[in-house]
Amino acid sequence: MAAPFEKTEAIEIDDAHDEIGRIDALATAPGTTLESFAHLDQKKILRKVREHADTLKQAEWALTHPQMDMRLIPMLALLYLLSFLDRGNIGNAKIEGLQEDLGMTADQYNWCLTVFFFTYAAFEVPSNLLLKRLRPSRWLPLIMVAWGTVMTLMGIVQSYGGLVAARLFLGVAEAGLYPGCAYYLTMWYCRHEIQLRQAMFFSAASIAGAFSGLLAFAIAKMDGVGNLEGWRWIFILEGIVTVIVAIAAFFILHDFPETATFLTEEERAFVVFRLKYQGQIRSEEAGRAQVAQAEEFQWKYVWAAFKDWQIWVNLFLYWGIVCPLYGISLFLPTIIRNLGYSSSTAQLMTVPIYITAAVLAVISAYLSDRAGRRSPFVIGFLLLMIIGFAMCISSSNPRVVYGGVFVVTCGIYPAFPGMITWLSNNLAGSYKRSAGMAIQIGVGNLGGAMASNFYRQKDSPRYILGHALELGFISTGIVAAFILIAGYAAINKKRYKSLQNGGEAQFSPEELSAQGDKAVTFTYMY
Repeated sequence: MAAPFEKTEAIEIDDAHDEIGRIDALATAPGTTLESFAHLDQKKILRKVREHADTLKQAEWALTHPQMDMRLIPMLALLYLLSFLDRGNIGNAKIEGLQEDLGMTADQYNWCLTVFFFTYAAFEVPSNLLLKRLRPSRWLPLIMVAWGTVMTLMGIVQSYGGLVAARLFLGVAEAGLYPGCAYYLTMWYCRHEIQLRQAMFFSAASIAGAFSGLLAFAIAKMDGVGNLEGWRWIFILEGIVTVIVAIAAFFILHDFPETATFLTEEERAFVVFRLKYQGQIRSEEAGRAQVAQAEEFQWKYVWAAFKDWQIWVNLFLYWGIVCPLYGISLFLPTIIRNLGYSSSTAQLMTVPIYITAAVLAVISAYLSDRAGRRSPFVIGFLLLMIIGFAMCISSSNPRVVYGGVFVVTCGIYPAFPGMITWLSNNLAGSYKRSAGMAIQIGVGNLGGAMASNFYRQKDSPRYILGHALELGFISTGIVAAFILIAGYAAINKKRYKSLQNGGEAQFSPEELSAQGDKAVTFTYMY
C-alpha cells in the first residue's frame, strides 16, 4: 500500500459494483494503516486541520475535503431547499387565499398539513435501504421528479379532498430525500467532520424559509393570470422548478467514494479507509482494535437498528426540535400576519429570520466539529428555543413576539443538524446507520403531524396553547439529551476498562465488525 497506485480512468457505470468491492478490498487489506497513505499529496485531496482526543483519549483525524465539498454539498443543498420549499409553501399559499378558495374550515386545513407526515414517516426506512442498492444518483432524482409532479398538480386541485390526496402523495415522494441525503453524507465524511457538512446541507431549509417568503410575495402577483389564483401559481411554478432540477441531478450527483471519478484510485482507498475504521477505541498495541465497519446488507443490521435503545431515546430529542421546526415553518407567516401586518409584509418579514438562522447553523457546526462534541451545542440551542417561546407566550406586544420567533428559529436550525449528526456518529455499520437514521427521521417526523395542529386559528393572535406545547416538547428533548449523555458515558467507561483487560480478544475481527457500535472497540460520541 505504501507504493503509489496507478491512476484510473473514468469508471463505467455498469462496473460500479465491482469497483466498490475492489476499492474496499484495497482499503481493508491486511497491514493497511493510516501511515500507508502518508505519501499522498494531502494538500490536493485532504487538508489536515487538527488532531484531538475525546474523553477516552481516542486520537481522531478531523479533516476537510475541498473537492468533495464542492462536488457534493451544493447539489444536496439545492435538493433539500426544494424539498423544504415544496412541503412548507402551503403556509404561504394559505395567507394568499387557499383556505377560502377551497372552502375549507380551519380544522380541515390543519388536517391537510397533518396527513403529509403519515406517508412521509412510513416510507423513510424503505427509501433509505433502496438508496444504497439503487445508487443515489438515480434514486434521489427519481423521487424528486415524483414530488415535483405532485406539487405541480396541487396547483389545480379544486376541493379539500383533492388537496388531502395531493399531500399524501407528496409525503410518499419526499420521504426519501432528507434521510437519504443525511445518510449519503455519512458515506463520504468521518464523524468528526460531518456536522459542518450536515449544517451546510440543512441550512438550505432555512434559506428555503426565506426564499419561500420572497417567492410567494412575487408569485402572488400573478393572481388572475390564466384565470388561476396566485396561490395556485405558487404550487405550479415551484413544482416545475423541482422537476427541472431533478433532471439536472441525474447528471451531476456522485454515488460513492469508491466510484468517485474526480479522485485517483489511491485517494479513493484513503477516503474509504478513514470511513471504515472511524469511531474505535485505540489501544497502545498497534492494530489491536482495527476493525472495519460492516458494509454488506443483512436484515439483522436493520433489526438491530429497531432494537437500539439510543435511537428511541433520541426520538424524544428529535421531537423537541422538530415540533418547533414545523410549527415555525408552517405557521410563521400566519403568526406574523396575525400580529397586524399585511400578508405581503408578513412574507417579507420571515426572510431575515431564516437567513440569520442559516448563518448560525454553519458557525455552530464548525465549532462542534472542532470540539468533537455534540451535546453541549444541542442542549444550548434547546435552551435558546425555550427563551424564544417564553417571549412569545408572555407578551402580546408584536415586537416582542416577533423577537421571540426570531430567537426560536435561531435555536432550531443550528440544533437540528447537531442532533442528526449526534445519532449518526454513534451508529456503526453502513446498513444499520441507514436504517437507524431513517427510523429517527421517519418516526421523528410524526412530530410534524403533531405540530401541524398546535397553532389553531381560534387561538390567534396569541397562540398560547401552541407555544406552550412547543415548550413542553423542548423540555422533554432536554431530558432525553441528558439520558443519552449518561448512557454513552457509562458504556464508554465500561468498554475502556474491558479493553485494558484484553476484552476484545474473545471476538474475531469479523465478529467485532458485525457488532458495529455494540462492539467493545467502538466509542460513543457525546
